[in-house]
Amino acid sequence: MEIGKRYPLKRHEALVKFSHEHHNGLLLCWKIRRGIKHKIQPDRISAYTLFFFEEDLKKHFKEEEEKLFPRLDPNDPLRLQAIGEHQKIYSLIERIRNEMAGYDELNEFADALDRHIRFEERILFNHIQTRLQDAELTELANSHQHAACDIDTSWNDHFWNQ
Repeated sequence: MEIGKRYPLKRHEALVKFSHEHHNGLLLCWKIRRGIKHKIQPDRISAYTLFFFEEDLKKHFKEEEEKLFPRLDPNDPLRLQAIGEHQKIYSLIERIRNEMAGYDELNEFADALDRHIRFEERILFNHIQTRLQDAELTELANSHQHAACDIDTSWNDHFWNQ
């Protein structure tokens, strides 16, 4: 190891599960961007985005909000940032759901989700690992319910493959 160089912490098992779920979120961002690049009708991209949100992302956010974030101090700035980013993403989903979302709204959603996932992976999870005791992390691992899955098997319009 080089002296002075920062290396990421080895991810605790409790957070590995959340990281696996983040992979699907990043894949959603890629699919949205690919759909936009190939000029797929925004309503098709929106329909998949809302489906993915309901089937995966909403459950992932709930797990983080109920089991992960409360383990940090209520005034922890990184906790507050994560909660604020979740609220922004919920707001963007409501705009997609209630308005005729175009490429701008879909791109804004993809950018916000991408930034949020990278923040959690690069900053928040390391912060959590330095704040929580090993017993707390083990308890978190044992209580984690949501698991990333391949939801595309129940979705027929694979517009990102065009």
